[in-house]
Formats: sequence, structure tokens, C-alpha cells
Amino acid sequence: MLDRYGHKRDFEQTREPPPQPAKGGRGPLLFVVQKHAARNLHYDFRLEVDGVLKSWPVPKGPSLNPKEKRLAMQVEDHPLDYASFEGVIPKGSYGAGQVIVWDVGTYSPDEDGRLSFHDRNEANARAAEGLAVGKLSFTLRGHKLKGSWTLIKTKRGPTEWLLIKHSDGFADAERDVLAEERSVLSGLNIEDLREGRLPDPTRHSGLPGRLDDLPGVRRGAMPARLRPMLAELAAGAFSDPNWLFEPKLDGLRGLAFIRDGQVTLLSRNANDITAQYPALAGELAAQMLLDGEIVALDKDDLPSFQLLQQRMHLTRRQDIARQDAETPVLYYVFDLLHLDGFDLTRVPLAQRKATLAQALFPSSLVRYLDHVDADGEEAFRQATKLGLEGVVAKRSESVYEAGKRSRAWLKIKDVSSAEFVVGGYTQGTGERAATFGALLLGYYDGDRLVYVGNVGSGFDHAALEEIHRRLQELRSDRRPFAEEPPLGKTKATWVRPQLVAEVKFAQWTRNGRLRAPVFLRLREEIDPRDVGRPPSPVSHGPSEARDSQGSRDAAADVLAQL
Repeated sequence: MLDRYGHKRDFEQTREPPPQPAKGGRGPLLFVVQKHAARNLHYDFRLEVDGVLKSWPVPKGPSLNPKEKRLAMQVEDHPLDYASFEGVIPKGSYGAGQVIVWDVGTYSPDEDGRLSFHDRNEANARAAEGLAVGKLSFTLRGHKLKGSWTLIKTKRGPTEWLLIKHSDGFADAERDVLAEERSVLSGLNIEDLREGRLPDPTRHSGLPGRLDDLPGVRRGAMPARLRPMLAELAAGAFSDPNWLFEPKLDGLRGLAFIRDGQVTLLSRNANDITAQYPALAGELAAQMLLDGEIVALDKDDLPSFQLLQQRMHLTRRQDIARQDAETPVLYYVFDLLHLDGFDLTRVPLAQRKATLAQALFPSSLVRYLDHVDADGEEAFRQATKLGLEGVVAKRSESVYEAGKRSRAWLKIKDVSSAEFVVGGYTQGTGERAATFGALLLGYYDGDRLVYVGNVGSGFDHAALEEIHRRLQELRSDRRPFAEEPPLGKTKATWVRPQLVAEVKFAQWTRNGRLRAPVFLRLREEIDPRDVGRPPSPVSHGPSEARDSQGSRDAAADVLAQL
């Protein structure tokens, strides 16, 4: 099948991969689009079928406008290794000119709305059958090209086809996708190659977009339940080339399990919250096992936990439907844990996020949460300037430690705040005589609940009444703290330690108490047994901030999506 490819090229002259026997793949079929500045600039559209890349140069490039039918001329098959080829084909060689990987990802035939991402053999058979009859409808999961497309063979010649975008959520007559000119592998464009800047040949191993080539990937069924990986609290912002930095959103952590189009949303405590967010669940029907944050946006388009709280405990269908209309929620996805029969939890984070960006089908309610590489200080400045809490720093090479709080992920907040367990309260006086004076707070050290102080400020009238009502349901004769809190003559009422409060405070005192604490909110999604002492200030080594316009622009671009 690769004879024509081999005969056209002198592999002592060109760095293009020689024809090789097909490598046995286990994941979805591959597609790639290479921008090729040969005698005429064009885009080589390639689909993996029967162990090779079926290839169609598209002179005008793909269009997201379904009304634009782009000519595609079928040429010789290419080896699979060609999917990662970038560089310069030398003068005098066939196809001489510059080549970049403009887009890459996976695809599945989608005739009758049926996808076969999970079954490679079925997908291949369907693709081969469609090409044989001259019409193939397929769904692309790429960085730039997503959604449903079709290739149709014309009657004007044996090699002439048309590439057309179907009308779906990814069709866009206004967006010029060809203006996104950089390689999805190296970040270079054609002009960079013309000026002598070449891709690093050691940077990418394996086939781009191929799941079974990812380091640490394993075949495995999607788990029925999973608790998310959690972040430790860090002392302050830092920069490091081995870390990436995401905006910290004020929302509700949610894992999305998608099997055969059926969506289950689980909270941080593994509670099923699917029924509370029906519109969101409907948008996720084409996804995988995702980790992200459910958020509600205020009038300034900033995440508001208070708005989210208004709907978190609703159970009546009509109440939920009303809130869906009045306060729609968004799902910002930042991690991918399982895809097409592969467990990705042991794959390094940077590669999980790259695969997520490629595989995710974003919508009005489901969005990819981007990140800033290396420059955490600028990311933190931009996030807090926008009004966000801060950033979450993550080691680029970290694996996903389900259910664990790890130093590989760090929360960096604009204020010193943390979660504490409520172990009791004091009686209120004056205007608070009917509610309470202060909450008694602690954290777990093993099985011991350690007292850290009281918080009596930060409550509005509604919070006082609601929290007091819940405290009455938890009253207990047993002191939950390991040692008697030093309250003097102030009488305490103990409660079962089932509520978690987020509190901001100035600093820790020498005897381990909170200085100037202020109540922020209850954290319904946090298991009290997960609440340990926030870490002391830590050093991350020398800062490597890149105080440059490019760094500031990169951080601003990430936050612009919010």
C-alpha cells in the first residue's frame, strides 16, 4: 500500500519517514492535518485506515462553514509515522517545502449518529466501507477541528473529493480557523521554518494523538466511583518551569462519568448530583471521565459560590428547572482520567491536559480550563486582578492520585483562608441571642480534633439563622475536641463534627490559634475527615518568573476565557 509513497521519495535526501509496516494500535483511529508550503500552499488531510494514512491535499484548507465545499484530491497513502513529521523537505525532492502539524487528533465514523471511538476494529471497518462507496461521515476530536464532517467523492475524476463541515455545534461561518497558523506539536509556523527555526526532534515520541503511546497509560474499565485528587494550601505565589498554573474557580468540584452517552456527575464526596444539574449533564453526553469545577457566574461574569449555593440542595424537579433557567451553571474541565477504554491517571499531567484539549467537545456550558506554564507569579497577579481567589499550581509531571491530598497540587489564594471543622458554638447575646455567638473550630490530626479558635464575624442574618438551624440538628453531649478549649466562663454547646467552615484569617498565633478569623461560608462538599492543619509557609526554591510582555499576555489569554 505504500509502494507509490516510497517510489516518489529519496530517503537519503529527505527526513520524511520511510515506508514501514503499520504499528498495531489499540486506541481510536488517528487523523492529522499538515500545513504544507510546497509549490502551492495547501493542507494535507489524512485519516488512518487499514494501517496507513489515507491522504487528501486540500488547496484552500478546511472550512468550518458548512456552505463551503472544499476540494480534496486523494494522493498516495502515507505511513502512520508521517503524522508526527514536521520540518523542511529539501529542494529537488518530491513535495519540497515546509511542513508543520497544523492539527492532530482522533476520529470515528459517525453515520446514523453512532460513534466507534471505543472500538478500533469497528471504526476501521466502517471507515474503509465508507471510502469504498465514496462517502464517509466522521467526527473529529482535534485541537482545532472538532465535530462532524464528511468526505464525498465527486463524479469528475477518480481522485477528486469534497471535504465539508456538517451543521452542528462546531460549525462556524464567522471563524477563520486557518488564521490559527501554529503547529499543535511544536508551536512553530511556516515562517519560522523558512527562517531556519526547526522543531526539536526529541520533543515528541510516538504518534501524536495516539492514546496507547502516552507514558503511563493503561488499558482498563472506567471506575464506577472515584474521589478527586486534592491540593494542599501553599504560602504564596511562585514561578517554576516544572509547574503549570490554573485559575482557581470558586465553585463545586465535580467528576463526570460518561458511559454509552449516560452521564453521572459526582461531587467531591462521591455523592450523585446529576439530577441537580440536568442542562449540564445533557451537554456532557459525548464525553469521558472528566475532572472539573461546576461554577455559577455573577453579573460580572465571575464565579460565585453564593449563587451556586442557592441550587445545591434543591430536590424538586420544577425548582431545579427554574434555577437552570435563572442561574445556569458552567463546567470548567481541567483533567481527563479515562478515555476510550484507557486509564490516564498515571499519565503525566501535561500530557493529560493536552489529550483533554484535543478530545473535549466544548459547548456553551462545558469549557476547557487552560493554564499558564512556568510563570505562576504573573498568573496569580492576573487572576487576583480579575477578582478570582488565586491559582492552583500543579507539577507538570504529576500523576493523578485519586482521593489524596498531594503536594504535587497547591492552592495559592489571595487571602490566608482554610477549611476547619465546626465542633461547637457559644451562646449569642443581644441581637444574636436567638442564634449563636461564635463557631468553635478545629482540624484533624489523625483521629484527634484539634481546637484552633472561634469565629464570630462574617455572618449575615440569613447565615446566622441557617447555620443555627443546622447546629441544632447536630447537638451532642460529647465534646468532639481532643482537649478542652480554653473558653473561660463562656459556655459551649457541642455538636457532632459534620460541618466544615471556610475561614479567612490574618495569621497563626504562636500557640496555634487563628488570628482575626472571619467566616466566609460552609463548604458542603468537603468531608470533615479530610480537614487537616493547613501547611506552614513553604519555600519553592528560587523564583524563575519571566517578567515579560509575553508572559503577561499568556496569563491574560488564559483568563480571558472566563
